[in-house]
Amino acid sequence: MHFSAEQEKLILNLARSFVRAGLSGVVPAAPGEVEPALLEPGGCFVSLHSLEGHSLRGCVGRIDASQPLIDALRLASVQVLRDSRFARDPVSVEELSILSIEVSVLSPGRPAPTPLDFEPMEHGIFLSIGGRTGCFLPQVARETGWTREQLLDRLCLEKLGLPAPAWRNPHARLHVFSVRVLGPEPFG
Repeated sequence: MHFSAEQEKLILNLARSFVRAGLSGVVPAAPGEVEPALLEPGGCFVSLHSLEGHSLRGCVGRIDASQPLIDALRLASVQVLRDSRFARDPVSVEELSILSIEVSVLSPGRPAPTPLDFEPMEHGIFLSIGGRTGCFLPQVARETGWTREQLLDRLCLEKLGLPAPAWRNPHARLHVFSVRVLGPEPFG
């Protein structure tokens, strides 16, 4: 996953325009002519943070790379406004000037031989156990400094709603993916 500086700028600007459209109640459409790199299959997450204090205001996306990146970007940019963690205090148009935006473009996932076979600072992780799933982007490890075991424990607790050691279950399956992080930069 390599993007030129121009493509990175385009992706961030498209995310901004999709967020603005979503806030105005309009279903954003993809631009008429699309950069070929954005037509490649890809997953992505869009994250919004406050500029002061870097507190999270939304982070939503798609892990699978089953659709063109432009479509995943459009959906994530609108859905970040509906992040259930902020249902009582959703992002507003007035707030955009004090937020930063970040887009994480994901490679296709690949199975890890065991749940501990990943590099916390480099890989995103997607864990599935008995029909429950959850993921952490590598930014979580970079921001928290958690070990592999701590990441998996917190993933089970926070995303799967299972006890911390559930990842040790022989039926647990971990997929890893790489991430190209664009931004963060002020929403503007």
